[in-house]
Amino acid sequence: MIFAPKKDCPPSFELELSAFDKSLSHRSVIFSFLTLGCSEVENFLISQDTLATLEIAKKLGAKIELCPQTLKITPPQKLQTGMKLQCQNSGTSMRLYAGLLSAKEGEFSFDGDESLRKRPMQRIKEPLELMGASFSSSFAPFVLKGNCNLKGVAYDSPVASAQVKSAFILASLQAKSSSCYVERELSRDHTERFLSFLGAEITQKEQELHIKPLKSPLPHYRLRIPNDPSSAIFFIIACLISQNRELKICNVLLNPTRIYALEVLKQMGARIAYEVTRRDFEVVGDIVVSSSELEGVEISSSIASLIDEIPALCIAFACAKGKSKISGARELRFKESDRIASVVKNLEKLGIEVREFDDGLEIVGGEFKSAKLESYEDHRIAMSFALVGVRSEVEVEGMECVGVSFPHYVELLKNFVEVRA
Repeated sequence: MIFAPKKDCPPSFELELSAFDKSLSHRSVIFSFLTLGCSEVENFLISQDTLATLEIAKKLGAKIELCPQTLKITPPQKLQTGMKLQCQNSGTSMRLYAGLLSAKEGEFSFDGDESLRKRPMQRIKEPLELMGASFSSSFAPFVLKGNCNLKGVAYDSPVASAQVKSAFILASLQAKSSSCYVERELSRDHTERFLSFLGAEITQKEQELHIKPLKSPLPHYRLRIPNDPSSAIFFIIACLISQNRELKICNVLLNPTRIYALEVLKQMGARIAYEVTRRDFEVVGDIVVSSSELEGVEISSSIASLIDEIPALCIAFACAKGKSKISGARELRFKESDRIASVVKNLEKLGIEVREFDDGLEIVGGEFKSAKLESYEDHRIAMSFALVGVRSEVEVEGMECVGVSFPHYVELLKNFVEVRA
């Protein structure tokens, strides 16, 4: 697919994103298994990843009604065991369901696509086995043997990962005694916000998370999911690197652990403003962006809060004046592709000066030349390098992979670029 600069763009417009938050969509299904009654979710994201989560819920016995505007989920009275659970490309599905099911008596077979089979599951295997569950392997496919008598433990996680933390919380809420989770750097906190809002006893003390077992099922819920900031960032960067444009995106999740990438852009000189419109268990609001001259920046902390946005940020770095550097981001090597290597290879093809490190990269801003690039079957790599089309014609092979998280991405990007098959 070819992307090229667009002529005669409107100088100011409001984007109807309709890219609802993937993290909350996954959790809205999985957490229903800790409740009684029918939960209702407005604005559930329909994507390959989230549909995998829904299909697993059905296999486990949940009743699912997916209407045009609302998803209704009723947890099963009796959980179905011995099921083969296909997670497709979704690491969130695999890790969070493993945490949930580690406290259920029976065996559960987990598998995923070729990419997910390469992603490390040792990071959940270790804490969940300390609690009393067992895994047949550190990689998919694996069989999880649950244990209805999980014990609470104290666990110091070697990685800052919201998925690992969420798996641990889900198991701990069903254990026989309290647990403590320590992370060296704060990761995204949707799970503890969501479950605490429902009444779970989860408390944060500096870098320690203390979890008490549930005394009774949580109440069912009604939830309206906002737009995903990890999807919004692509259009924010498209606006920033355009000429004389202003953009407004409404109803976006503004959780502080999800907008650090936008704060990095502000450090670079980006004109970005937030307008909060509601607060419940999450902060939601509008984002207003204007085209900006960007300066290079160095990032070495709070990496867990922007890990998914780094490929898109690298396009902003390549358009900025001076040098930008990211370190402490080795986790990028264990995503749908080795995202450090994927970014470096594509930037080199574009004529951008870039240096690769084991845990990051350094980019010197410059001018893009036309090139044929690879998506590496990684949705965030594909979406990020399509943004180059704002400045220079570029071809990105394998754009179909964006369906994993953002099926209508290319249609929305046409507000900024010309698109040819």
